[in-house]
Amino acid sequence: MSFEPLVSDFYSYEAELLSDQEREAIAKLRAWLEADVKPIIGGYWERAEFPTQVMKPLADLDVIRFAWDETKPFENSSVFRGFVALELSRVDASVSTFVGVQNGLAAGSISVAGSQEQKDEWLPKLASCEVIGAFGLTEPLSGSDSARGLRTTARREGDEWVLNGQKRWIGNATFSDITIIWAKDEADGQVKGFIVPTSTPGYQATKIEGKISLRPVQNADITLTDVRVPESLRLQNANSFRDTAAVLRATRAEVAWSAVGTAIGAYENALAYTKEREQFGQPIASHQLIQEHLVNSLGNITASLAMVVRASQLQDAGKLRDEHSALAKAYATSRMRETVAWAREACGGNGIVLDHHVARFFADAEALYSYEGTREMNTLIVGRAITGEAAFV
Repeated sequence: MSFEPLVSDFYSYEAELLSDQEREAIAKLRAWLEADVKPIIGGYWERAEFPTQVMKPLADLDVIRFAWDETKPFENSSVFRGFVALELSRVDASVSTFVGVQNGLAAGSISVAGSQEQKDEWLPKLASCEVIGAFGLTEPLSGSDSARGLRTTARREGDEWVLNGQKRWIGNATFSDITIIWAKDEADGQVKGFIVPTSTPGYQATKIEGKISLRPVQNADITLTDVRVPESLRLQNANSFRDTAAVLRATRAEVAWSAVGTAIGAYENALAYTKEREQFGQPIASHQLIQEHLVNSLGNITASLAMVVRASQLQDAGKLRDEHSALAKAYATSRMRETVAWAREACGGNGIVLDHHVARFFADAEALYSYEGTREMNTLIVGRAITGEAAFV
C-alpha cells in the first residue's frame, strides 16, 4: 500500500524518520481508519457508545502490541508508536484513548511491573483483544496527588489480598475483563498493583454519564468492597509509586502525540471545509483572516510535532526523563487547545455540529488537556527540574 504524507506534516517528519516498513504500517492503519472509523464515529460520539467492532481490526493491525513487544533494534521505535497514536487521534481521540488504556496502561503495567509468568499469561490476550484491560489509579478524592493521596487500600491475608476503595474516570472499565488496581498496602504504606478480574465479587463499575468530551470512551466509577485477589495476581515488581510512575512516564509522552493528532484532525477538517465553503462569491479559504487561523494552527502542529518527536527519540535512547514527558504533554495539549478553537472558528456555525468533524475534536481536546497529568502538574514537574525547587504545595 502506497504511503501518502500528511499535508499537516509540513516539515516531513513522518516521511524522513520512519522506515519503509513503518510507513507501510501507517498507510494500512490510515486506510482502515478513513474507511471504517471516520464515517461512523460521529454517531457513536453522539450516543456516547464505543464502537466495539474496531477492537479486532486494531489487534489484526498489530496496533495493540506496539508498546511492549520486544523487537529488533530500531524496529517498533517510540517514534513509530507516536505516529500510530497521532494517526488514531487524527481520526478519533476516543479510539486512540481505548488503545492507550489497553496498550499503554493495562498491558504497559504488566510489562513494566509484572513477573515473566504474568507477562506470558496476559500480554498475548491483551494484544489480541481476547481480554480487555483498564487502569485504576485516579480516585474521587485523589488525582494529581496520587503519589501520596491514594485511599484505596490493600491488606494481605494469607495468600490473598483484600482491596477496598473507589476509583474514578477509569477508561474501558464498563466492559473490561481485568482492571489494574493501584492500592496502598496497609502494612508498609507503599503503592502496589493488582490484576483484578472484573467478575470478582465486590467489584462494581458504574458508567459516568453526561460527558462533553471523549464521549465514546466508557469511563466508570469503580467501587471495591472486600475484593479478594490471590497473590499470583499482584504485580510482582510493583513495590512503590515509582513503579506506577514508570508506566505513566511512557504513556504521558504518547498522550502528547495524541494531542498533536487531535490538533491535526481539527486542522485538516477545517482546511477541507474552508476550501468548499463559499461566502462573498469565493471560498473562505481565500480570506485573509481564515488563512491566519490555518497558518497559526499549522505552526502549533509543527512546533508540537518537533517536541514529541524529540521526546520519543530520547525514549528510544533510554534518556527520557519525567520532565521531558511532562513538558511535551503540557505544551502539546496547550497548543492543541488553541488549534481546535481556531479550527472551530474557521468553520463558523458549522463548527459546532458533528457533520464536519471539527466539533468532535474541539470537545475532545478538553479531556486530553487534563488527563495523564494536568497542565499545572506537568508544569510543576518541569519547574522542579529546571530550578531544583519543588512547588507542588
